[in-house]
This record gives sequence, structure tokens and C-alpha cells, in this order.
Amino acid sequence: MRTVQGAALDGIKARVRALAERTGLPVRAARGALRTHGGPAVRLRPEEGVGRTRRGAPAPGDPGPPAPPPGAQAPGRRTAVRAVLRKAPPGPAAPLVPTVSPAAATTVLAALGALLSGTGRPRPLRRRPDGARASAVALRALRARHGDAPALVRTRSGKTLLVLLDPRDLRRFYAEPVGVLAADPPQMCRGLSTHEPDPDGDGAGCARGEQRAERRRMNEEVLAAGVPVHPAAGPILTAVAEEARQLTATGSLELARARHAVNRAARRIVLGDPAAEDDELAGWLTQLRAEDKRPRGGPRRAARSVDDKARARIGEYVRYAGDDTLAGRAARHAGPADPEGAVDPGDEARLWLLAMDAVPDTLLRTLLLLGAHPCEQDAAAAEAAAEVAAGPARGELPRLRACVRESLRLYPVVPDLIRVTRGETEWRGVRHPAGTSVLLPAAFHQRDPERVPAAHVFVPGRWKNPGADHDIRMAPFSHGGGRCPGDQLGLMITAAFCAEVLRGHRVTGTRPVLDPVGPLPVTLDPHGIRIALTRR
Repeated sequence: MRTVQGAALDGIKARVRALAERTGLPVRAARGALRTHGGPAVRLRPEEGVGRTRRGAPAPGDPGPPAPPPGAQAPGRRTAVRAVLRKAPPGPAAPLVPTVSPAAATTVLAALGALLSGTGRPRPLRRRPDGARASAVALRALRARHGDAPALVRTRSGKTLLVLLDPRDLRRFYAEPVGVLAADPPQMCRGLSTHEPDPDGDGAGCARGEQRAERRRMNEEVLAAGVPVHPAAGPILTAVAEEARQLTATGSLELARARHAVNRAARRIVLGDPAAEDDELAGWLTQLRAEDKRPRGGPRRAARSVDDKARARIGEYVRYAGDDTLAGRAARHAGPADPEGAVDPGDEARLWLLAMDAVPDTLLRTLLLLGAHPCEQDAAAAEAAAEVAAGPARGELPRLRACVRESLRLYPVVPDLIRVTRGETEWRGVRHPAGTSVLLPAAFHQRDPERVPAAHVFVPGRWKNPGADHDIRMAPFSHGGGRCPGDQLGLMITAAFCAEVLRGHRVTGTRPVLDPVGPLPVTLDPHGIRIALTRR
């Protein structure tokens, strides 16, 4: 029989293991050998994420993911769309003076790290575990010193940023039209992870006037903005269920396996079932995602060639896309609603495919958090089991959606938003000229312990409040006119993948080990996440 002392000792051991995983300190094994969890005692380098293993080192006992498609590394094999289709079944301003001293501004910049990427040195900046924590500390110190008014700080390159520290200013930030606050072309018109277009301005965020409005209308109609269950939920959930079998094939789950399964499902959802086997297109999309993470100013000719080939291939799929695919729905919309052809359904399909790159990371983090909270995991698994007989209501999964939202609150896909003023603006009585960069540190506000209850704890129940989706402090999908039109579709797909995993399996082991009652790590690198699964 387990004694109270034994239970207390087990709890202390769990806390020690969690602390060791967060700090990288070694833990002494039972026989006196100095070892860390899963390998020899190695101190993590500063740039390595929490719980991240050495590059290329698999988890203990993990046979590793299935061999990725050949196109993912070296896309050289041509796959004709028509051949694949034949095989498939049918179917006057005040002077701009910093409010902090130059030395203090330099300190704040060093702490913000990735918040100010692209405004300092050209080489890429990686968010470090201690850097994200230091960023939050610096922002709290800035607010304590200057109050809630927006603070003007200067970067190492001499550029100034207006940092918003009060939720009242966040409401205005989201409410301002694009004519007042616009995306910063050198930064925000680059990464698809920010739901913004590429640097050439051919995405929805950089489009202007009628073209932008038409693209917004197409995205809202095709992605069913604001509708919890997408009209094409049947085929979408079928693709998720079939591809999710790869996630539980070996009893362990890591990022490579999650990406392989999710990307196959994404190609089926957007382009149709034949695209799932197109290894060449998969490789091109992988290259585009990697290119998106590189600093600007480098050689772009190779990336442009890959982008052109991906556009042409996706255009072929769009011509054959069925009505139950997103590309088919976009083609139907583009006909009567866009007679002049201002919006290309193929371009939108390419953006949707790249935007779904955030699903595998969120899926792993959500399962990791559920593994550290057994009660929440049991409730989510029960909902997943009952959802099979839900009939028309299939796909809602409110509890699992709340878990996904909470995961995005703790670890947002877009931690910071930057806009540029198009004209002279006034913030808290201070005038700022046109061209001022306005920074909204979304990750800081979502985990601000002074304004958010249990800010560093996994509490999915907070999203059951009817007003939680409109809480200006919480912005996993932004607010106002800039809100992501695919938020509900993304939640449905991510929650469905979680349900497929939990319906027949239980998360019994995770790395890193999280403290179920203490504050959660500021960052969780998905590359370092390992999840052990056992059958229920």
C-alpha cells in the first residue's frame, strides 16, 4: 500500500525532474551516476529551447519517425498532376524623443530579443528561453517606471518603436483601419506564420483597396469565418482521421511525425486527395517554409524558382479540385464574385497550405500540456470518444478547443505584432509622425500576471466564459478587422487531431516534464518535445 510519505516523496521527485528539465541541471541517478533525463549530463547551450535534445539525437527508446517523403529533402522527382488524378478515385508633430535613456533603451532591446527581429542586425535572432523571460521582465519594468502610457524605445539600428503596455491601447490597435495602422512591409509582409503575405505584396495582408477587400471576402467565405463547424467538415475530418493513424503507429510522437501527417492532411483538405501523394509539391512547400525563416536580403533567385513551380503545380490542382476542397470552394467563389479575376484561387490555396504549418507545433504542445494534467486529459479523451456518435454535431469538441486555445495563449504562434502609422497619430496626448512602428507584445499581455489570473498555468476552463473570445488581452487569432478568418477552421482541425490521438491512446510520458501545479516554461521548442503513448 502506498503511504502518505511515499506519495509526498514522489511529488518531490517530480518537482526535481521538472526543475532539471527547465534549467538543464543534471540529476543524480539511483546508483550514483550523474545523468540527466534520457542521456548523459549535458548543459544546454543558451540558444537551445526548454527540453530540447541535442541536434539529431532521438529520444530514448524512440524508433524515430517514418522516412519522410523524398521530396521533403531533395524534390527532384516530377509528379504529374493528371497522372496522380488518374490513379485517385473520382472525386506638426512633437520631436521623436525616447522616453528612456539610450543606455536603458539598449538594455530593453537586448532583453526583447526576438521581439525586435528585423530591426537590428541582419542576421537572424533566435528566441532563447531566458531571453523570453527577460523580455517580460523588461516590459514590466518599463511599465512600472513610465506607467501604462506607450513607451518609445530606440533599437540598435537607430529605429524607434512605440511599445503598447496597457490593454486600453490594445483595443485601439486592433480597431484602427489599415489606412491608419498598416503592416510593416519589411517584416509583416514576409512570414505566413503571422497570417501575412510574402514580401512581394501578393498576399491578402499587403493588398490594397478593392483587391484586399475581395481577398478578405473570399477567405471569409471559403474558410467559413466565425462558424465553429466548417460546411465541409465531413471530408475534412475524414482526411484528419486517416492521416492521424501515422501519429500513433509506433507509440511515440515527435515533431517530424506530426508535420508529415498534418501536411498530408492539409494538402488533401486544400487541394484534394490526389495531392497527398505529391512528394515533389511537399518538398517545394518545405523549401518555402524554410526560406520564410531566413533573414531578408539574401539570395532570392532559388526561392523564387521554387515558388513559381509550386504556384504552377497548385494551379493545376485547382482546376481539378472538387467542391469539398478549399480550392474548389475558392474557384466557385472567384467566378461570379470576381469576374475580373483580381484574386487567384491558386495563390490563396498556397497561402492556406503554408499557414497550416502552425498546426503540428500547436498539436504537440497541447498534447504535452494534457499529459502533464491527467484530469484534463481524461475529460478530453471522454469528449473525443463521445464525439464519434455526435452525428451532425461532429467536429465541435468544445473542451478540446478550449485546450488548444489555452495552448495558444501560453505559446502563441505570433508572439508580437508590429504596425506602422500611415499618418501622424496621437497616443495618450503625445503626437508621433507617420512611419512610427507600433509594437504590441501579444505574448507578454497574454501571460501578464498583473492582469491575467493564473497567467503561467494551464487553465482551459477560462475559455468557457462566453466573453473570453472577445477579451482584448487574449489574442491567439488577433481581433478586429485583422482577425484571422481561418481561426475556427484551424481550431477544428487541431482539436480533431488531438481527439484522434486521445480516442485510443493515453499520453503516459513526455519530455520535457512539466510541473502540473507550478508555473509553466516561458517557451516550449516543439523540436524538443517527445510524447510517449500507450493504448487505452
